[in-house]
Amino acid sequence: MISLLTVVIAYLIGSVSIGYLFARWFKGVDIRKQGSGNTGATNISRLMGFKMAVLVLILDALKGFIAVHLALLFLRRDLLAGEWVVLLCGVVVIAGHNWPLYFNFKGGRGAATMLGVFLALIPVPALIVFAVVVAIIAATRYVSLGSIAGAAAIPVTMIIIDKPSEYFYFGLLISFVIIFQHRENIKRLIKGKESKLGEKLTAQGKRVK
Repeated sequence: MISLLTVVIAYLIGSVSIGYLFARWFKGVDIRKQGSGNTGATNISRLMGFKMAVLVLILDALKGFIAVHLALLFLRRDLLAGEWVVLLCGVVVIAGHNWPLYFNFKGGRGAATMLGVFLALIPVPALIVFAVVVAIIAATRYVSLGSIAGAAAIPVTMIIIDKPSEYFYFGLLISFVIIFQHRENIKRLIKGKESKLGEKLTAQGKRVK
């Protein structure tokens, strides 16, 4: 019963759409109808600036960290059915962010929440992967490219640090979800039409020249 409740709580935590709430509170707009239509930090930066975007990124990551850390605490107290419940919480908190219950199942792409999940599970490797992601973004100014690279690195990281096989499949699943959520970005990257960090977009998602 506690295992099921923990998973449900993880999804509800993920469903709190920080970007949507901030845009509604401070700008009076629906962020899902602005720019790329995404509720994440990149779209927030176009509407509300860099500082607010960083805050949204931190809070979105915190959702993933709290959900998994809570499950780990329960696991250490032998309150969960097994370690698989912790991994399932990592999946559903990202699912909650991407498809939030409170906001008509329209949310973000899950990269920041993914970071929080892996900071709770494997903190040092997660920070190394994050540093690589930041370097890619700094070099290319494509946030989506950095996010995709970070997602792709997760299952590989699980192999490198010699985690059990279930961690690899867990990382593979999350990698697939994040990359799938970036499918439109991938198409634009291939065509050379992806917007770069700092570029403004119209409400229809077109770049402002």
